[in-house]
Amino acid sequence: MQTVLKNNSSNTSASVLMINAQGIMLSVCGHDYFISYNRIPWMQDAPIRSVLNVQMSGPEAIEWPDLDVDLEIDSLRHPERYPLIIKRNELDFAGKVG
Repeated sequence: MQTVLKNNSSNTSASVLMINAQGIMLSVCGHDYFISYNRIPWMQDAPIRSVLNVQMSGPEAIEWPDLDVDLEIDSLRHPERYPLIIKRNELDFAGKVG
């Protein structure tokens, strides 16, 4: 599925080019990006229909509305600037005896 966002006089779009066992190939604003399931593990078991439903979410982000997932385009260009970090809070440990 391809979506187009009119932005002044230029068009920007997002579409899924390929899905395989390692990840997803996207075309965003005329550039292709491969996103490994190591970076987006929540997409690995997502229904194909939901993965294909990608769209622009403003000029600098894409979204998968069926999956409630948003990504900044800069995170596709420079994944090293966006390390995957799980932040824990005290509620994660509530009720555990230790």
